[in-house]
Amino acid sequence: MTNDTATTATGVSADVIATAAERLRTAAETGVATGPVRDLIGRDDIQAAYAVQNLNLELAVATGRVVVGRKIGLTSEAVQKQIGVDTPDFGWLTDDMAFTDGDTIPFAKVLQPKAEAEVAFVLRADLADGELDYDQVKGAIDYGVAAIEVCGSRVADWDISFGDTVADNASSGVYVLGTERKTLEEFTPVDVSMSMEIDGVQVSTGSGAACLGDPVNAVAWLARYARDFGEPLRAGQVLLSGALGPMAPITPGARVDVTISGLGTVSAVFSE
Repeated sequence: MTNDTATTATGVSADVIATAAERLRTAAETGVATGPVRDLIGRDDIQAAYAVQNLNLELAVATGRVVVGRKIGLTSEAVQKQIGVDTPDFGWLTDDMAFTDGDTIPFAKVLQPKAEAEVAFVLRADLADGELDYDQVKGAIDYGVAAIEVCGSRVADWDISFGDTVADNASSGVYVLGTERKTLEEFTPVDVSMSMEIDGVQVSTGSGAACLGDPVNAVAWLARYARDFGEPLRAGQVLLSGALGPMAPITPGARVDVTISGLGTVSAVFSE
């Protein structure tokens, strides 16, 4: 998972990168959120932020975790403006982050959890060569499925800049996939509508158009960025394409239910 560009194109030293990575890793291991890492790597040094992310990924893989996909964050224009950027970001998905429809998720597994509803895709072909435009990406998608992403932040009170969230694996936590798989001949991602409930109360609504104009656009952005990063998207990987509407905080014992038109439902319960 080495990214020479990320580790050499920034003026931030390797020691500082390691310190920032350790700060986030310690927060995850102890369950105690830390202060922002922007004091170490800056608010907007994208190379430094991805170098921190990549270092913690390498350490996770060294302990036996397996990369199974990617997540795309900051796909909403409103959220981009809030953080002061005009681009999405991405993080890595590992096997220990995956849950299935109806599972109970240990509440302590994700720091400061917030849920959002997304369309997840699974690839049937690599996205490593060519223009990686909309049509190529669409053709590489095997199927889509309703998903809940449970975002988390190792940074106390979600006090994050762009650099903080990128370094923190794009504020990743865990994810839950539904069971109803549909090809892009069976549903159109941009046309979906979404409703999310927590404990029976609607907390979020949205649409496919809210995700970079079309969730497939988000995957195309990721495909190009991932190739430039040196780790192209591969067949079989799970891709969380980005939020269809606002996220909502989770409390112990909560139940999350998501309905996405054309893709059905997906749910999860959190332990007390």
